[in-house]
Amino acid sequence: MVRIRLRRVGRKKQPSYRIVVADARSPRDGRYIEAIGFYNPRTEPETLIVKEDRALHWLSVGARPSEPVERIFKKLGTLARYERLRQGEALEVLVAEAQAEAEARGPISPKTSYPPKPKAKKAEAADEAAPAS
Repeated sequence: MVRIRLRRVGRKKQPSYRIVVADARSPRDGRYIEAIGFYNPRTEPETLIVKEDRALHWLSVGARPSEPVERIFKKLGTLARYERLRQGEALEVLVAEAQAEAEARGPISPKTSYPPKPKAKKAEAADEAAPAS
């Protein structure tokens, strides 16, 4: 049986989770088939990212979500979209709707507000040398 469940990642006492599709017999942090999302309960508000098309695919082929993942899917509306998919609505329409909702929620994590990383020193040296020539 295939399950959609949380896989713990992160440092000691700082958990964050990947939402993965895995065989029910594999250990919590063991081998998995595909990572379809991310959940970080430590941010305010919680960071929830789900690849909606892959989640709907796995639900449609019979993967069962664990209880925490089921709560996450209900919160994001994924289970409601899955029911609409079963009733015959187009997958593309449902995925577009999910993307619109994700954009409306705003930034997905605090990392998006950080400034971009500085260029490498070699690239800066090359940029400074070019105008001087």
